[in-house]
Amino acid sequence: MKKVAYLLSFILCVVAIQANAKRAYPIRPITNTVVWSAGGGTDSINRMLMAEMAKELDVRINVVNKTGGVSGSIGMSSILRKRPDGYNLVGLSSSNVVAAVNGGWKEKFDVWSPFIVGSSPDVVSVPYDSPYKTLDDLIQAAKTTSVNASAGGMGGIHHIYLLELEKATGVSFKYIPYPGSAPAQTAAITKEVDFVITSMAEQAPLLRGKRLRALAMLHPDNYTLEGVGEITTAFTSYPALAKRLPLSQAIGFAVNKKAPKEVLSTLSTAFNKAMQSNKVQEWAKQNHYQLSGMSGQEAEQEFARLESIFTWALDDLGANKISPTQFNISKPN
Repeated sequence: MKKVAYLLSFILCVVAIQANAKRAYPIRPITNTVVWSAGGGTDSINRMLMAEMAKELDVRINVVNKTGGVSGSIGMSSILRKRPDGYNLVGLSSSNVVAAVNGGWKEKFDVWSPFIVGSSPDVVSVPYDSPYKTLDDLIQAAKTTSVNASAGGMGGIHHIYLLELEKATGVSFKYIPYPGSAPAQTAAITKEVDFVITSMAEQAPLLRGKRLRALAMLHPDNYTLEGVGEITTAFTSYPALAKRLPLSQAIGFAVNKKAPKEVLSTLSTAFNKAMQSNKVQEWAKQNHYQLSGMSGQEAEQEFARLESIFTWALDDLGANKISPTQFNISKPN
């Protein structure tokens, strides 16, 4: 009797192995490593999106964080070293395109095949009980005293916004880098810094909860936040901001470009279905995001465009360590 049971178990194992062998990617859990800190915009989007994609792919997708380095270079490097089989994704944003020119690693962004979820406009905010009531108060103070600022990671999109604000207003702030938007905002709440620049999506709960107070949008249009009111654009008082801003922000995830075509195709299908889901559509509406949905060649071209704009903007501002020309990054048209 025992021999029969063993034989049946063996047959079932063989059948299961053959079934898995025939099943297309994915046949086991996927890991998505977000290169920015937990609680920030990139982290929040990836956790929401991966939950929807897991339904389409019928496997679990684990989301973890690996911060550090320069503009997410430690997390990106660790994933790029892994086998390009589609089981390791990387959660990232347009802020990561400057990692190379800031000395974080030696790769252009074209090593990835990206998937873009969307973007949210940037806003300048202070601690809720800050003595600075307007953006002009902040600018005038910086002319006579040291004003500390946080804006996420060094060379990221929020840092570039800070540099552009300095250039347009003719003042300098003491920039203190943090490993992502969430700790940068916490630094403002705890008054480690005098103000913070991150996206509306990331700040909205803090503005509604009276932890932060918005001074101005770094966007051409005013913005009405329910429960807070209208936040005016800084472009009216400082029109020089319009010379370079707003810069598009792209948040999403990527997979090693060397992944097999069938893996890229499967991920694209799951991504597109997730983007059309009610959960993602409602999430974007509630969290102040404009959805993109780019993938494949279209997303690669968009990140190449952003890589060109961001790296040469840093070069013009003298805020990079290595010239974009060393990575064959062309100047923006």
